[in-house]
Amino acid sequence: MSAVTIYHNPKCGTSRNTLALIRHAGIEPEIVLYLENPPDRDTVRQLVKDAGLSVRDALREKGTPYQELGLDNPELTDEQLLDAIAAHPILLNRPFVVADKGTRLCRPSEVALEILPAMPAKAFAKEDGTPILDASGQQVRNG
Repeated sequence: MSAVTIYHNPKCGTSRNTLALIRHAGIEPEIVLYLENPPDRDTVRQLVKDAGLSVRDALREKGTPYQELGLDNPELTDEQLLDAIAAHPILLNRPFVVADKGTRLCRPSEVALEILPAMPAKAFAKEDGTPILDASGQQVRNG
């Protein structure tokens, strides 16, 4: 069985949908409630790198102190952005998922399919009813 870790915020619909998708694959992941147990700077740096993102790409703006902290300033360094995430973990976008096949920021939740094992032949839909997998376990292309 694959080892999977999700950096999860249970208040976030995308994070909940991603967790449900992982469980649909038959995997009970390690769940890191990153707001309660924030990852250290090196872990954040590695998550971002492994996901093929920049630190700036991993920042969450909505519902965070992003604007108040002036994080839209393009001259801020990665180290300064990591300092902000360390001080305010809500700034780290979610959910990050780490699996044997790689690391992804799973926005939207179906990005997790890139790194999860083959899905069972069973339909899956998001909380809002949007189909993700058809009855054969194949990804449904929405929009």
